[in-house]
Amino acid sequence: MRLIVGYQATPSGADGIALGATLARSLHASLDIALVLPQERPVPSKAPVEAGYDDILIDQATEWLAEALKLVPEDVQARAHLLFDESFAQGLLDAVREFDAYMIVVGAAGDGLLGRHSIGTVTSDLLHVAHVPLALAPRGYRHSPPQRIREITCAIGNRPGAAELVEAATDLSVTAELPLRLLSLVSAEEQSTRGQSGLAKAEEVLRTVQAELPAGSDVQLRVAVGSGIEKAASSLDWHDGDVLMVGSSRLAQPHRLFLGSVAAKMLRVVPVPMIVVPREAGDE
Repeated sequence: MRLIVGYQATPSGADGIALGATLARSLHASLDIALVLPQERPVPSKAPVEAGYDDILIDQATEWLAEALKLVPEDVQARAHLLFDESFAQGLLDAVREFDAYMIVVGAAGDGLLGRHSIGTVTSDLLHVAHVPLALAPRGYRHSPPQRIREITCAIGNRPGAAELVEAATDLSVTAELPLRLLSLVSAEEQSTRGQSGLAKAEEVLRTVQAELPAGSDVQLRVAVGSGIEKAASSLDWHDGDVLMVGSSRLAQPHRLFLGSVAAKMLRVVPVPMIVVPREAGDE
């Protein structure tokens, strides 16, 4: 298994490498660290300065990638790639196809709170066009990354239709030999609208999903209730090494990502990495 780390020579890039290393150890995977520069331009014969600038930029990017490799722990296999594309996100997607990678890993934008998620331009682009899972590191993850993933939490909506998300979470759980927690969030607004039926519906959906898992799966069920989705998510116990998996919105195009409103609210408050799984064709 290969994981693409979208790298920039910033603290965010270091956060992405730290999460990539943790995932690589847990999933027995290797890292492909990719830095994307704008496509090389044809240089007019009367503009030798441009050619010199491009050479300097490429040399600098090569040095950045060398520094990036030094951030990778010795027990994790990693390669560095200098790519060219007008779009950083598209360059990463092309690398996914070239290397047959399973996932893209990126860090948070630099203007967010420490330990929380912040969506930058590249991540926003990937959340609209990626066809593979996208792992998001919270800001500052590089400071104390766990050696391995401790537990996978899979957030299930209160309606059926998350088959690809559950399958992805189960596959990672089995591959990494990790416990799996199936989670449903219920807001006070939903409770007031539906009464206890909101909570009962969430429990029913989780039991239905559990019944479809392979026999002997190490799985826990958890319904979290709060005044809002953020409060419900914040009420949970999160530990170092935990990872949250969410599915794409039903508005997403098949085989593409699109962060729904519930996942976006969770993203603002959870202090652990989040993996967004694309919606499959034919999903209702």
